[in-house]
Amino acid sequence: MALEGALKLKEISYIHAEGYPAAEMKHGPIALIDENMPVIAIALKDAIYDKIISNLEEVKARNGRIITIATEGDERVKHFSENVIYIPDTLDILQPLLSVIPLQLLAYHVATLRGLDVDKPRNLAKSVTVE
Repeated sequence: MALEGALKLKEISYIHAEGYPAAEMKHGPIALIDENMPVIAIALKDAIYDKIISNLEEVKARNGRIITIATEGDERVKHFSENVIYIPDTLDILQPLLSVIPLQLLAYHVATLRGLDVDKPRNLAKSVTVE
């Protein structure tokens, strides 16, 4: 999910972004966090929820700017996040389908705010046209 969101930001917004599993946050990316670094966290009520909350605490302690995608009704993430985007609670296996939509929409809106043509990203071609 994080990789897809990062890919869309790169493809249509031309903003460098990286997706990381929760366990890797403290092995490099945390060194980049400061008040100018936005972090988009996917904090769904699943098996790694507590690890994500721990990461949010670390980012907030470094004054990182946090946007969180969370399960509907989760009030805990509001303590750490500047903005929360809620998705409906569903089966774990379906969570990626719901959580990727806000990431794609974020990339779309960032691109349009930057005045970019989201229908014709530079240097990219549809897979059906590439040989």
